[in-house]
Amino acid sequence: MMIASTESQTATMLQDGVLNVRKEAGWTSHDVVARVRGKLRGMKLGHAGTLDPAATGVLPLLVGRGTRIAEYLLEWDKTYLAGMRLGETTDTQDATGTVLQRSPITALTEARIRETIAGFEGRIQQVPPMYSAVKVGGVPLYKAARAGKDVARQPREVTVFRLEVVSIQLPDVMLRVVCSKGTYIRTLCADIGEKLGVGGHMATLIRERVGPLMVEQALTVNEVETRLTQGTLAGSMLTLDEALVGLPVCIIGGETARRVVHGMAVPTADVLSWQGLPTILPEASGRPIRIKDTAGRLLAIGTMPAGLGDQARMPGELSIAMSKVLVEDESQGSSIANSIEE
Repeated sequence: MMIASTESQTATMLQDGVLNVRKEAGWTSHDVVARVRGKLRGMKLGHAGTLDPAATGVLPLLVGRGTRIAEYLLEWDKTYLAGMRLGETTDTQDATGTVLQRSPITALTEARIRETIAGFEGRIQQVPPMYSAVKVGGVPLYKAARAGKDVARQPREVTVFRLEVVSIQLPDVMLRVVCSKGTYIRTLCADIGEKLGVGGHMATLIRERVGPLMVEQALTVNEVETRLTQGTLAGSMLTLDEALVGLPVCIIGGETARRVVHGMAVPTADVLSWQGLPTILPEASGRPIRIKDTAGRLLAIGTMPAGLGDQARMPGELSIAMSKVLVEDESQGSSIANSIEE
């Protein structure tokens, strides 16, 4: 009973932010969220970027108002360590599925394998796998797959920024993949196997990095619970500002800040200073931007207006629209920096 009381007290002391959790094999992403939510005593909790049950590695948990920035964190690129098995095709494109076909791999050479893999670096087209959460006609593909249906899917463009061959010990090839959001590593393995003419599937998967979150610093669920009990979990979290470090910044004064917390747009003429904007200003149009006060406190996320850099327009004609207000009105007694949404 005393432990539960301590956990409740330390949970209320947690700030809004992002927690780097290391998902273990056998857990679903929902399992991790449900387990930690039970310890946080009513605080909002979500995750950014699902991992399949058999996969391990970084699972970002969003705490409190961290749930409001999920759409921006999903834009983070990711690094995976993937084990690809050649010569076996499965219905799920990974090791959990049924083997559909086996092919001899004796004719494969290391040079041919490396050359083929190199061809998958850059912008590529992927057809979402049937066993995925992608919806077609409002129905998740995995539900159709479980019903024995094969649904027509449109290819999607994703980017593989780097594709490194770590080792080759046939039939297994270890790959390190740095990729954009929406990239299916098991589909990448299956497509490489198909290109080689022998088939293939993803045998193992570790997500080593999501944005700035590294697997070496990730906490297991047990470690999260221990630090929560000890009252040290807050020191393991990224603040909202740290999580959004890749977004440019505009600094505004006090009166403008008071309007921002009520969701009002920011005229660009009222911006005191800018940080991290693209050199070519039109490239910033439509992009998200962090809005801070002169004390450096993150107030909101806005959307940059079109027309930046257009000398024909006066600065006062442009405004930064509000996308997400991350604070409450101080006059209501809430702390701008750390108020928690119940």
